[in-house]
Amino acid sequence: MSQSGKGLRLIPLARFFVNNRRDGARLISSALLVFTISATQINHAWGQALSLFSMVVCIYWGLSYRRLER
Repeated sequence: MSQSGKGLRLIPLARFFVNNRRDGARLISSALLVFTISATQINHAWGQALSLFSMVVCIYWGLSYRRLER
């Protein structure tokens, strides 16, 4: 298959964070709840995977929340 001069078309994706502090705080608290529950199951493989994923999401959302205007 050859490309005939056409560039790669990207699909527009939804943002992974919100534009206001109220909804941002709700997202962070939900992610912290998921992390806390999964941390209690750290001795299982799914608990470890979910803890790692939710920790990354918490850090990302926390940094995004700091950039929002009050």
